[in-house]
Amino acid sequence: MFSLNSALRLLSIASLAQAAVFESIYQAPRGWTFVRPAEGAEILKLRLSLKQQNVESLYDKLMEVSTPDHKQYGMHYEGHELRSLLEPTKETSSAAIAWLQENNITSITDDSDYILFQTNVKTANMLLDTEFGWYRSEENQEILRTLKYSVPESVRDHINFVQPTTRFGSLKPLSSYAQLFDAGHASNGVSKWFGGSAPQVNITCNLTITPECLLDLYNVHYKADPNNGNTVGYASFLEEYARYADLAEFEKVYAPYAVGTNFTVIQYNDGGNNQTSLDDSGEANLDNQYILGTSYPTPVTEFSVGGRGLLIVDGDSPTQADNSNEPYLDFLLAITKLDNKDIPNSISLSYGENEQEIPIAYATQVCQLFAQLGARGKSILFSSGDSGTGDFCLSNDGKNTTKFQPQFPASCPYVTSVGGTRYIEPEVATFFSSGGFSNIWPRPAYQDLAVSGYLAKIGNQNKGYFNTSGRGFPDVAAQSQNFRVIDQGIDQGYRGTSCAAPTFNGIIALLNSARV
Repeated sequence: MFSLNSALRLLSIASLAQAAVFESIYQAPRGWTFVRPAEGAEILKLRLSLKQQNVESLYDKLMEVSTPDHKQYGMHYEGHELRSLLEPTKETSSAAIAWLQENNITSITDDSDYILFQTNVKTANMLLDTEFGWYRSEENQEILRTLKYSVPESVRDHINFVQPTTRFGSLKPLSSYAQLFDAGHASNGVSKWFGGSAPQVNITCNLTITPECLLDLYNVHYKADPNNGNTVGYASFLEEYARYADLAEFEKVYAPYAVGTNFTVIQYNDGGNNQTSLDDSGEANLDNQYILGTSYPTPVTEFSVGGRGLLIVDGDSPTQADNSNEPYLDFLLAITKLDNKDIPNSISLSYGENEQEIPIAYATQVCQLFAQLGARGKSILFSSGDSGTGDFCLSNDGKNTTKFQPQFPASCPYVTSVGGTRYIEPEVATFFSSGGFSNIWPRPAYQDLAVSGYLAKIGNQNKGYFNTSGRGFPDVAAQSQNFRVIDQGIDQGYRGTSCAAPTFNGIIALLNSARV
């Protein structure tokens, strides 16, 4: 007799037959070991990214409002206008939600471009034709992941990704790429680098960088109006928080013109603002102190973002203890919901990772959100990275091809990538400053002249190691070595393009203040 169970089994087989693998990895990344299958009742939360409308139109509009000789120049869009432009079709949203509901998923949040849902492992395994399991890192961190997942044809053309699935992320706090080269000494409230006012440019700026050095070197003598509506910001990730006491000491020692000035903290995704943590705070303090020191008295905002980003492991990040990815998507989805008046006109982020570590679909969506901010008149600046052309020059696709490693998000064509220099006369590139060409994004038209000339000059040098038709980076450069920073009461020295990004951000903030 043909039983009900047999019928259900046939229906399940028919359903799976219509599904195809959507994303997969060959094996668990280096440093991770399969521990055990997940129990069917265990709970997990997933995010589904929907295909949007008019994406190419967004990029066209961005170029129009950004090109000085275009009639639309400076006529920036509001967030609601772009959301209306890009909103997924009703067919797309309905198809995705119907797929979830057909699989008995009821805890669904429709956030326009993204759908969040919660379910158990048994249901998720059936939904995605996969087998979730627990994986353990070398540091004994356990996470729930799978090596591949499938989606049916009915939704395949409507979604970009479902995650976290094959993404082996980390919750372990790490220091940023800012490199501490001088452990320093407890601040005694006196700068050992300057005695009195600095001439232009003080010769000691070859040995150490302070806000005074930067303002003199770049011939900045403009004082912003703190009440004209212009603001400047930066984002902190990986449980790093700028410290009020450290800023006050920095102002006393290195920026006496700013004594008494503070900053605003906005927290996203349980970002926190722990002022007494024993964890690293150097990157956040560096960003805060040099943005404020160069843009004074422009109001400064720190966006403290909790959570971790997505990782496809490669040689630079062989285990999750080395994962320094940041949750850009979480931050961007939150900030793009704000009105233009509530978003700083320039925002710098001093974080990055190898482009190949980031799934292309994920990287594309993050980069598109940066483009949205650009179309809204916001300048997004990223440090270019501190590994030159890459300190692990092998592909992670199983072929181990030798190639240079571009950095993300610096390789996104809709951000300004900031490289690093050092010394005063002459000012030269640092040995660590990253640069190169994207393997995801093609060269934008605005780079044709400069990049064509560069490629002609180097000829066949390093041919085959980089993508000659890719987006080139960095776009600009600034000082990035010997920066004095007060961190947890200690006067320390830092280097890295994460010094250059806040420096450039501070100067852009002054330009914005003059234009408001």
